[in-house]
Amino acid sequence: MEKVKNRWLIAASAVGVHISIGSAYAWSVFTNPMVNQYGWEVTEVSLAFSIAIFMLGFSAAFMGRFVEKNGPRKSALLSAIFFSIGVAGSGLATAMESLLLLYLFYGVIGGFGLGIGYIAPVSTLVKWFPDRRGLATGLAIMGFGFAALISGPAAATLIEATGITNTFFTLGIAYFAVMAISAYYLSPPPEGWAPKGFIESQQNGSRKIKQDLSQLTANEAIKTRRFWMLWIMLFLNVTCGIAIISVASPMAQEIAGMTPIAAAAMVGIMGLFNGGGRLGWASLSDYIGRPNVYTVFFVIQIIAFFMLPFATNGIIFQILIFAILTCYGGGFASIPAYIGDLFGTKQLGAIHGYILTAWALAGVAGPILLSFIYDSTNSYNLTLLIFGILFVVAFIVSLWIRVDIKRLSNIQSVPSQTIRHVAKEFK
Repeated sequence: MEKVKNRWLIAASAVGVHISIGSAYAWSVFTNPMVNQYGWEVTEVSLAFSIAIFMLGFSAAFMGRFVEKNGPRKSALLSAIFFSIGVAGSGLATAMESLLLLYLFYGVIGGFGLGIGYIAPVSTLVKWFPDRRGLATGLAIMGFGFAALISGPAAATLIEATGITNTFFTLGIAYFAVMAISAYYLSPPPEGWAPKGFIESQQNGSRKIKQDLSQLTANEAIKTRRFWMLWIMLFLNVTCGIAIISVASPMAQEIAGMTPIAAAAMVGIMGLFNGGGRLGWASLSDYIGRPNVYTVFFVIQIIAFFMLPFATNGIIFQILIFAILTCYGGGFASIPAYIGDLFGTKQLGAIHGYILTAWALAGVAGPILLSFIYDSTNSYNLTLLIFGILFVVAFIVSLWIRVDIKRLSNIQSVPSQTIRHVAKEFK
């Protein structure tokens, strides 16, 4: 018999991929050095990151089928090639002092690698952890959130020691090595595999595993209301969260009167709550269910966004911001398991890719919406109230999807000869 791989090492390999591509969150480390050395504007340098995030969402959508067809190993290796070329190529762009090359390498090529790498391990992890879907995907996506805590200081040290260009070259090689090694171990479980004692515990009733509502292809999934409800929930969660991240420091200084140093320290701590929320909320979802977790997300953020304009106390302000960041990160980590619950694992990677287009659009919409309202009112208060209203909408959607799930569950209990006729209503 073929030796079965260790599923925890599979999870560690997924973390290796995500912690490499998650270094994109440390892009701001390069901003001031490039502005000072090449005379570029901050907005010009930041555009490279915006392009990369946009490419992440849409390459994930277009490459989801590739991931499902070719498996996690080839997909992660392809991600390693594109992402490392994007990072190392940024070194060439800075050596030639070319913004266009920077946008091409880091934004387009690197962003393409980001998208493939983000979804490559997810469907595999869900199959290896049928008993702990949330924990497994939370571990990997936590790596993406925590990556900046490692890559940020490393990049800053390398820039000071070797310069911007050599830093990109060094990091490109390092990321390729980590991702290639991680990709080598990634593989789906053997056909019919289950964790030790999993089937027995189901049979004797000691463990109750809720069955997936359906087993749909990506094309079938996008024709359902449930898909678009998930899309809207993720879009609203990311739109408001990423907008807060983009202006957290000046907002803290304006509303709570925090000093620039204290606000900067808060921004650093936000990364811990972003990453911790990914693992914590996703793990909790295994016990209380994905629908409950998303409803809780929106209740917390409705309260937080309506309170923030009046949070003139620095400690209270930070507590609210940190709560928002845990929900922001938890939304990313819980969505793959939620997809598995609703649509099964047949083409989970492809469906996840389609869902991530919400991230691509939200990454553009959030900061633009916030900047537009702030420029019009010269205050963050109205923006926060509008975001609070958007979360009321998200809360309503989170309740609506529960109704749809309940109806589909009822359909599954209908005699088989009537299922096809009734199920059409819920596609």
